[in-house]
Amino acid sequence: MSAINALIETVAALRDPKTGCPWDIEQDHQSISDCLIDECCELLQTIDRLDLEHMEEELGDVLLQVIMHAQMGREAGNFDFESICEGINAKLIRRHPHVFGDASVKDSEALLEQW
Repeated sequence: MSAINALIETVAALRDPKTGCPWDIEQDHQSISDCLIDECCELLQTIDRLDLEHMEEELGDVLLQVIMHAQMGREAGNFDFESICEGINAKLIRRHPHVFGDASVKDSEALLEQW
């Protein structure tokens, strides 16, 4: 996980009020919301075209948006990347009792009925 930690540190440095990038420091959740939409659209285009060569880059651009929002949340004391990961991990486990619990499901059709 050193790569994700390095990315989190890079974004924190970009937003550092004293030494960071003036543009990054000025951004807030609302001001970069269009960037998230644009990056998701670009990722979807690579998926539609099965353009695996560029998909990795576009996934990185979407991840950057998540990390930026997480950093802003951290700065405000609301949430951070760790809490986001903990939340989604708990949600995945809770929604998959057939994998992480004692529920038994034979196939995807039975799973949909269970839901």
